Amino acid sequence: MCTNCGDHRSHILRLCQRAAKTVRPFAIALISMLVTTQLPAQTFTVLYSFKGAPDAANPMAGLVMDGGGNLYGTTSAGGASNNGTVFKLNITGEVVLYSFCPKTNCADGAFPIAGLLRDKAGILYGTTSGGGISGQGVVFKLAMSGKESVLHRFAGNLKDGANPQAGLIRDAASNLYGTAAYGGSFGDGIVFKLTRTGKETVLYNFTGGVDGGNPQYGSLLLNAAGTLYGTTSTGGSFSCGGSDGCGAVFKFGKGKESVFHNFTGGDGATPYAGLIHDTAGNLYGTTLFGGASGAGVVFKLDPSGAETLLHTFTGGSDGALPYGGLVRDTAGNLYGTTNAGGTSGWGVVFKLDPSGTETVLHSFTGGADGGFPYGDLILDGAGNLYGTTSVGGASNFGVVFKVTP
Repeated sequence: MCTNCGDHRSHILRLCQRAAKTVRPFAIALISMLVTTQLPAQTFTVLYSFKGAPDAANPMAGLVMDGGGNLYGTTSAGGASNNGTVFKLNITGEVVLYSFCPKTNCADGAFPIAGLLRDKAGILYGTTSGGGISGQGVVFKLAMSGKESVLHRFAGNLKDGANPQAGLIRDAASNLYGTAAYGGSFGDGIVFKLTRTGKETVLYNFTGGVDGGNPQYGSLLLNAAGTLYGTTSTGGSFSCGGSDGCGAVFKFGKGKESVFHNFTGGDGATPYAGLIHDTAGNLYGTTLFGGASGAGVVFKLDPSGAETLLHTFTGGSDGALPYGGLVRDTAGNLYGTTNAGGTSGWGVVFKLDPSGTETVLHSFTGGADGGFPYGDLILDGAGNLYGTTSVGGASNFGVVFKVTP
């Protein structure tokens, strides 16, 4: 077991096992692979229910898919030592590709809560929020053979970040970019770059002030001009009832960071997710809180940074608290999840059309279909959506699901 990651384990358990503390009466059908519910225009299917250690457990992130339709992801718990896994799911079933922290020092990392990046050779890259020599997390790569290599171990001091909770992106030269939620010169997180050999450069240290602070689950976005965009959950120019600030959208280019949009609370607050963009350069994202009901929003930023609220969650059947980001289809429809709300309070899968009309594609029950989704969705060429829930399923360790239009 990992001996230096207790704070991270507690944080993750508070997030992905809160259902156990507020358990509701529901019947769980004891099945291992498929639960199907017909909805007006789509079908919801549970592809896999996690069983808990030594199987994977409690996924907090979205998925990646290869050309053969195989799905890959991480779980924050489960595996041989119950310190998290990387898994693969295909038509024949699920296999744990790697279990973190097989030894007591957890030098290989522990508790991944971010998704994966996959290159053309099939190598997977990701981060863990804990583990490493200092217990502050790592950047790793995983070959299809199951061999894991640590590219960087965060030191958590003034010269390095700590506790990365977001995934990675890559440029044309195969450099990796990401954020750490904490650490750095001011303790409020960093933006970093890693070369293919694992050499780290801290590109920016957040101060937690008007420039933003504490970037959370959202991966960075890199545009054609080489500018990075991201979100911070705190900081910015407006206060949301405390000293942390409402959060911001930032951009980083040519060695300089600037705030692209400051959230005020009314227009959204505390973005945890990353951003997507369209061909016109508009950015789209979610905030965890804020809006008229305080239950979060879906927003659009034009190239000048001007914001349009596309949807304000009410906290009712339409959903509440979107931790995850968005995916967009060729018709301009946006898709995402909320971690709460819906008909049973366990979150929803939603669609938002270009006019701003929301449709709930599935409302989670917390039972066999899962509950409390945190991660982003992915979209395949046929328009099918795939995602994960952190709890629920046959053993209450979360599920992988598919929504077919």
